[in-house]
Amino acid sequence: MKTLFISLVVATAVAACSPPAPKTPATGATADSNVIVRYSKEAKFENVRDDVENAIKNRGLVIDHTSHISNMLERTGKDLGTPTKIYNEGQAFSFCSAVVSRKTMEADAHNIAYCPYAVVVYATVAEPKNVYVAYTRAPATGSDANKAVIAEMNNLLDGIAKEGLNIK
Repeated sequence: MKTLFISLVVATAVAACSPPAPKTPATGATADSNVIVRYSKEAKFENVRDDVENAIKNRGLVIDHTSHISNMLERTGKDLGTPTKIYNEGQAFSFCSAVVSRKTMEADAHNIAYCPYAVVVYATVAEPKNVYVAYTRAPATGSDANKAVIAEMNNLLDGIAKEGLNIK
């Protein structure tokens, strides 16, 4: 489970490192091949981070772990000989929903790979005034039941991301 969690956080962090795609005018969202969903706005990192944390808790969910990704990259970059600073701040919240996760795994036991969920909040050095909130969208594949619960899971993550940035 720890390896799965670390893999999820690393995959999310790597995705967050990719350059921003053009914004979709209607929502301010971007999606890279419909996998990474990313929203942004001009704001203070601390405010958005707190709002994302509250959006998770407002749904009765418990944050299992907060990864301080930007701190880790800054700390290890020096040891790796690549000290270029990428983020001013960057954190990932990992959590699960007993209700949604159970439905998802009952539809397909292999969906365990989606748990825990992760939502990242970050501000890059290149765009210090913009704060991004992102998550990995799970593909809706398989049976109709599986597609429905994957949509429910994606909607949960999307709602948290949007609430964290106070966008509709």
